[in-house]
Parts: sequence; C-alpha cells; structure tokens
Amino acid sequence: MSDVEVIQNPFDAMPGASRSVAESAGARAVQARESAEVMALAMMAKRFPRNVIQACDKIRNAFTRQTLAEKAQYQYSRGGSDVVGPSIRAAEAMAQQWGNISSGWREISRYVGPDGVGVSEVEAFCVDYETTNREVIQFFVRHWRETKEGGYRLKGERDIYELCANQAARRKRACILAQIPGDVTEMAMEQASATLRAKADTSPEGIKRLLDTFAVEFGVTKEQIERRIQRRFEAIQPAQVVGLKRVYVSLRDEMSTVADWFEPVEVPPAANDAQGEGAGAGAAAPAASATDRAKAMLRERAKPPAAAATPAPAPARPKAPPPQARHGFDADAFAQQMQHAADRGDGETLDALGEQLRDVLDEDLRATLTDMHARLRAGLDQPPRQQPATAPTPQPRRRTAP
Repeated sequence: MSDVEVIQNPFDAMPGASRSVAESAGARAVQARESAEVMALAMMAKRFPRNVIQACDKIRNAFTRQTLAEKAQYQYSRGGSDVVGPSIRAAEAMAQQWGNISSGWREISRYVGPDGVGVSEVEAFCVDYETTNREVIQFFVRHWRETKEGGYRLKGERDIYELCANQAARRKRACILAQIPGDVTEMAMEQASATLRAKADTSPEGIKRLLDTFAVEFGVTKEQIERRIQRRFEAIQPAQVVGLKRVYVSLRDEMSTVADWFEPVEVPPAANDAQGEGAGAGAAAPAASATDRAKAMLRERAKPPAAAATPAPAPARPKAPPPQARHGFDADAFAQQMQHAADRGDGETLDALGEQLRDVLDEDLRATLTDMHARLRAGLDQPPRQQPATAPTPQPRRRTAP
C-alpha cells in the first residue's frame, strides 16, 4: 500500500518542516541573546562590586531632597493603627543608588476567562547580579475596572496596560525591598522624615497648595482636614504636614481610600431644611420625637380661648439653681391635673402643682406649664360674674264693678 501524498498549502510560503526549524531557531536566538545579557551583567557586577558604605551614603543623600522625601512614604490604617512604609518611588530610588540591581515587570501571557473577561498573567521581578539572588512575584490581572455603579470590561490596550502597570508597581516594590537590607531601608525612611520636618512648608502659600491638592484630586474639604488634625488649618504644625503628605502618597498609590482617613462632612440642619423646601411637596418631613409632640400639645392647650381676654403675663421668678431630674414625668397628665383642680376651684391643689414645676428640667416644658398655671390661677382669683336683677313682672289690674 502506497503512502498518500500530501499536497502543499498554496498559502504557505514555507513548508511545515522549514517553518518549525525557523521558529525553533528564532527562539534559540532570543534565548541566547538574553543569556548573554545576563552573563554580561553578572560579570560586570563581579568585576565591579558595590561599596556598601558609599551606597548607603548615596541613599542618605538622595533622601535629603525635599521633592523625593515628600513622596518617599505612604501611610494607611489597618486594625486601628497606622502603617507607614516606603513608597514605590522610594524603592526605585534606593535600587538606583544600591547598584547592580535590575527590576521591572512583564506580561507573560493573556487569555479570556470563563466569564468573557480577559486575564493577563504578569510577573514582577528584581535581580541582584552581584549575589545572583532573584525575587519574582507572579500574579493575574483581570481586565475589569470597578466603579461605584458596578464596573465594566476593559477593551483598549492602553487601559489594559495601565491597569497591569498599576498592579505590578506594588509587586515590584516588594521585590526591590526584598533585595535591599532592612536596616538600609529604615535609615532611608528616617532621613526622609527628618528632611520633611526640617523643610516642611507651613507658609500660607504652602498650606493653600496642600489644601488645593487634596480638594482637587480627592475631594477632601478643609473641614475634614481640620477635624483630622484637631486644629485650624492655618495653625498646622510641621509634623502634621508630614503626616498629611504621607496620607496623600497613600491615596495616590491607591493603598487606602478617603474614608479611611477623613470623616464625612455632616450637612447642617438649615441646609437640610432648605433642601426639603426645594424638593417640593412630595418630600417627607422628619418624624417628630415624643418630646416635640408633647411640647406642641401643651402649647395648644395653654393658649387662652379666642373670646376671653388675654391674661396678664406671669411675674418673673428668680432663677433657682438647677433642680434634680424627675423620673417618669408625664407633662400631659400634669397639665390635666392642673385643669381638673382649676375646674373644681381647688386653689390649694393648684398652688401645690405650681410648686412642683420647679423640678422640670426642660425649659420649654417648664415655661409652657408655668404659663398655663398662671392663667388657671388668674381664673380662680377673679370673682364670679353676678347676673343683673330682673324687674318684677307687673300684675294686670282688676276692674271693679260700679
């Protein structure tokens, strides 16, 4: 039985065997070039090793610059305490001065997930050619951007790249900090803090610039900042300026949110009333409390009748020291007792109830009940009206017979 002859693809300019050979040759060439670069860097690092003392001095001198010190530290809240650490820019500056280090990130592969959203496999790395130590972190980035309304899928290459770069920056910082000794990092952060304390700009122009930065980029108001620092913004201290700049770096690098640092501003009641009036008749008014309802009821009850004359105002009483609170005081029942005593004409009971008004701590209730007591007492003091005497009805005269 003869073998079946395979016809060549007319669109394939290169036969299958030749194409596989070319692809393998290209891969070997790329691999050889990368290996040569790594070997050259390792040989240069061995030939010119770093001077640790000079490297530390360079790092210290770098963080004496105010522009770098302002961006050197981030700060966020976790578990009720503030966490402070070197930022991404600080890690990159230390790597530059430390020497013989290569760091970065790259996208290894990309595929589409089960939900139809693309996913990128990204690798962040840092290599110390002098010690041949390599720190690598691999992670996945979903092509999805979260928003307050829910989120949406990313389609543009620029948006996908920016999302991957943002996620890779934190892993790159972790890789760099794993290569540089911890005491060198602590020295750099102490120098950055000292630079900020010595060169903190507390002038009116610097304070206004800091306030505008928070307001424009994150929507933080002056009242929120003053509530955090517990003083007027014009009287801010250099240490507090340093803390606010750390908070700014944390918000800019998306290490925390505005709600983690600043309390929301409460709308004053006047503004609420104005908004309620502008909302129209359909806006629901806030429910009145039991105390407000009792006050309104007592005010209506204390009003004199329309036909009756307005009684004279009660004489001013001397101010007494604050009385003790009465437990279980019922203003409505107390007003009914005074009304019943007045209806019976019992002046002694009405006077005794008036003495008990001194124990009412609520000034509005005490004033309302006092006015009601004065009106009732004035009604008892007035003499009853006498009805006018009626004239006798004349009797008809009888006519006598002649």
